[in-house]
Amino acid sequence: MIGAALALAALAAAPAEAPHLRRAGTATQLVVDGAPFLVLGGELGNSSGEPAYLKQFWPKLQELGLNTVIAPVYWDQLEPAPGRFDFAQVDGLLADARANRMRLVLLWFGSWKNSMSCYAPAWVKNDPRAFPRAQDSSGRGLEILSPFADANRDADARAFAELMRHLRAQDGRAHTVVMVQVENEVGMIPEPRDRSAAADALYAGPVPPELVAYLADHAEALAPELSSLWSARGRPRAGRWEEVFGPGPATAEVFMAWHFARYVQAVAAAGKAEYPLPLFANAALIRPGYQPGQYPSAGPLPHLLDVWRAAAPAVDFLAPDVYFPNFAEWAGRYTRGGNPLFVPEALRSPDAAVNALYAFGAHDAIGFAPFGIESTSEPASSLLSGAYAAVTSLAPMLTAAQGKGRSAGLLPPAPEAQREPQRVRLNGYVLDVVYERQPLPSLADGVPAGATAPAPAPAPAGGLVIATGPDEFVFAGVGFRVTFAPDTPGDPVAGLLSVEELAARDGRLERVRFLNGDQTHQGRHVRLEMGRIGIQRVKLYRYR
Repeated sequence: MIGAALALAALAAAPAEAPHLRRAGTATQLVVDGAPFLVLGGELGNSSGEPAYLKQFWPKLQELGLNTVIAPVYWDQLEPAPGRFDFAQVDGLLADARANRMRLVLLWFGSWKNSMSCYAPAWVKNDPRAFPRAQDSSGRGLEILSPFADANRDADARAFAELMRHLRAQDGRAHTVVMVQVENEVGMIPEPRDRSAAADALYAGPVPPELVAYLADHAEALAPELSSLWSARGRPRAGRWEEVFGPGPATAEVFMAWHFARYVQAVAAAGKAEYPLPLFANAALIRPGYQPGQYPSAGPLPHLLDVWRAAAPAVDFLAPDVYFPNFAEWAGRYTRGGNPLFVPEALRSPDAAVNALYAFGAHDAIGFAPFGIESTSEPASSLLSGAYAAVTSLAPMLTAAQGKGRSAGLLPPAPEAQREPQRVRLNGYVLDVVYERQPLPSLADGVPAGATAPAPAPAPAGGLVIATGPDEFVFAGVGFRVTFAPDTPGDPVAGLLSVEELAARDGRLERVRFLNGDQTHQGRHVRLEMGRIGIQRVKLYRYR
């Protein structure tokens, strides 16, 4: 109890400036208590955010090396009756996070969660006349609050504003909460758009001039999919939706994206007026080959980021929930146009560790969080804790390098074995990276004779590299080998002057040993071995 009281006192004495975002070169940093803060997070399962249930998992969250827990806040619990608010869940999260010396990112489960309105209060659900639902093409109501109903929007905005007002009052100095997500995976399903009378009338009307003006002002930088729709119609500056973008489900999705985003804008603006924390919206990504209506359409997806930016300026950035193996591709698509990368949900597999390192190294990420973090098991948990320990120790180097092109992410280009080395140009050198993805040990020992054991998954491989000085690099990761060459043809050969293995201990880096012999193949390459997250400092020299 004494330790918890000291932790609470320390946080309560923090400066009063709220967490905020700032530009650092080409990067965007989250600043907490005056310093850059990297979110080493884990998102709780949807039903794990109640303090009494979560209590059993705090020791595990600490062992994983988290500095931030990403936790839902439920509208139906927060406002059980119209205008009557109960902050017990929120206050319990604040107290427990402080006692465990962690920060929070809160997820507002308001009007929508994974498209559905399952966390709307009972008094909203039970009165569809006052709080209308979206409808399908047969006129059947869906479990989705309509974004075209002012009553829905205003009720959500009032509740979110109360939440943010409460956070300012209870946490305005401690800064336990560093960011808030507005809604969760907004989208329309199983059809591309709402077919209610209100939606039909707006779809038959003109495209809002604010959207067309945004398209014109950003014409050369629009997402290719949106640009193609608009350009195919001759880039008109006015007209009805199908006149501007053409008929079809893609236009229906753009239409819904605008109206979902305008709704989220109203909610976000109401909350930010009470307490201006960084706010973001997240998206459920698209499975290959799926068409609008088959996935949560019209959310803040890569091909719709421009629509969301135009419609929701109070939302500071847009974030992907990445459950697919092509992590690098999705991460890259979310950094277009200066959007900072934050991954609030990721698959809690062994690859989460290397995806986190890649995000920080390649994209100056604000943070990363596997989903269902309280359910993480081996080997994913050991790898993630190793990655988070490495980032904690490297944080001063990483944040100093952000926005300056002094770091890179290392990740196989596809889950299958690579055919050519990944080539990285950094700090005046060419780095050729080869990944080792032999299978993890099988868990099928003792399979009966004649039975077929499932093929073990490939071991994770990847990491990051930071240029820390002339001819000097720091690597963190697992399962790769690196060779070096000067980046200018005709330059001398690059050799390994020294290679040190480092260890992350208590947030600091300590040298463990030199690796100038067998571990570097007598100076031929740098190798971060399979199975565990390693850190190495490499110094190069040149000779003829």
